[in-house]
Amino acid sequence: MDLSLFSYHFLNACFFFLLFCAARAPRRVANQIPDEILKDPELLEAIRVLPANYNFEIHKTVWRVTQAKAKRVALQLPEGLQMFACVIADIIERFTGADTLVMGDVTYGACCVDDFTARALGADFMVHYGHSCLIPIDATAGIKMLYVFVDIQMDTAHFLDTLRFNFPPGSSLALVSTIQFVAALQAASAELRPEYEVLVPQCRPLSPGEILGCTSPRLETPVDAIIYLGDGRFHLESIMIANPDTPAYRYDPYSKVFSREYYDHEAMQASRLQAIETARSARRWGLILGTLGRQGNPKILEHLELKLKALGRLFTRVLLSEIFPNKLALMADVDAWVQIACPRLSIDWGTVFPKPLLSPYEAAVALQQIEWQKVYPMDFYSNQSLGPWTCAATATPSGEEPVGMQEDFSICLA
Repeated sequence: MDLSLFSYHFLNACFFFLLFCAARAPRRVANQIPDEILKDPELLEAIRVLPANYNFEIHKTVWRVTQAKAKRVALQLPEGLQMFACVIADIIERFTGADTLVMGDVTYGACCVDDFTARALGADFMVHYGHSCLIPIDATAGIKMLYVFVDIQMDTAHFLDTLRFNFPPGSSLALVSTIQFVAALQAASAELRPEYEVLVPQCRPLSPGEILGCTSPRLETPVDAIIYLGDGRFHLESIMIANPDTPAYRYDPYSKVFSREYYDHEAMQASRLQAIETARSARRWGLILGTLGRQGNPKILEHLELKLKALGRLFTRVLLSEIFPNKLALMADVDAWVQIACPRLSIDWGTVFPKPLLSPYEAAVALQQIEWQKVYPMDFYSNQSLGPWTCAATATPSGEEPVGMQEDFSICLA
């Protein structure tokens, strides 16, 4: 054999092998938390004040704030976690040198990320606790963001025993939860799979198994039961509305109570259809853009404006952080309202408003853009949404020309 040719192929093979090894070798991640923070005895002692089963990711927060050289850090927590706000603020100030401010306005969900207010208050870094990142960190208002899901450890063994006691082996179960318990849900699903047909559905951009009050998957494969891991009914009702024919159960990880849950689909749909029918004869419409965090979506507002103009309808724009009947009653000349804030406000509370209060989907039905769906869509943040009444859809093409001259103006209410 020609030794020169052999050497060439040998060296070539060695070169590509080294490239392969380099690609497979573990890399030091730029955001890896240094040991001086992870093992800081004073920081570890300060963290012990917080509940051990709640992961506030303090080490990561201290490192990210330090990395960013932040001067003022805004903390936004839902009401259920605000009892820990002062402790977290003290830790951040002590171990990063940054000032902190706690944002006290109500935070209902991931849609309420209030980066605009944080920036207006002079913050250059914001930490949002307890919700998934619906608003990407590269889309915030000139402020660096950190989302902390606050993963909560629970008695997974009791949850598994409860399911095994109530469902025979071979049953098909769809497991869902809120972001705090998604890690526990994934661990439980792995334990159950040898005995059950387990489905952990995903409604992108949410994590597998995660549901919101306004966004849940429509199960394509029939299952024997939906199992919701979490407290309260708000999120559970979302997936029940999206899957009205599937029995639903709730396991409360705090009380360890397992219960069958029911929802009056007929009453809900009847009330919403009545509101839609009343709105069809409205002369003036009110378009509410929610200003609580990022609830309001200007693209949906633009779409509705174009549609109303094309139909020759009058409309008024109103900016509101929270929507109450007495506030809307001040504008008696508005015959029907569409709120671009939270679809559940219309579904759950629409009957307490004297005038129809429609969600963007219901407005699309009233304006004859789409037929009423037999199964009410819970797709407000879904990437697979049905139409331009959702956040993921694009606005109506600008090529649509408005018809006639309509009077419209905007009102901003506190």
